[in-house]
Amino acid sequence: MIVGKGKKMSIMESMNIGSNALRAHGLRLDIHAKNIANVDTPNYVRQIPVLNATEDISFHGLMNSMKEDVFGVGTLPYMQGGVVFNGCVEDPTMGERIYRPGHPDADANGYIRASNVNPAVDMADAILAQRAYEANLALINITKSMAQRAAEIGR
Repeated sequence: MIVGKGKKMSIMESMNIGSNALRAHGLRLDIHAKNIANVDTPNYVRQIPVLNATEDISFHGLMNSMKEDVFGVGTLPYMQGGVVFNGCVEDPTMGERIYRPGHPDADANGYIRASNVNPAVDMADAILAQRAYEANLALINITKSMAQRAAEIGR
């Protein structure tokens, strides 16, 4: 695949992008599964996975990278794509306060804090993570097929 200014994305780079995305979306799926499993756990705070692009793909970042290449040569610059998992942040939404005196997690006034997990939101996010995982698995399979066909041509 020619990307710009004579630079090409190698098959190994495609495989690395796909494998990094599989890892990131797999972790994302695990986090949503953990949230759903703890929907009824008192004081559980929902975790939100944080994924970022490996490069600055904002409009400003793209314009900065295009300054020399596009306006000088007329081609799009080569940008290494991909996603990286950067851990989790806690959902700041507070869970409902429930009066349960005698509960081991109850405060001095007898209240516990219910989990702040909304199962519908985490199910939808888990489905999105699964679809992203499947798409990147397809990318790896297509890249593998291209490599096999290239090897056949060389025979």
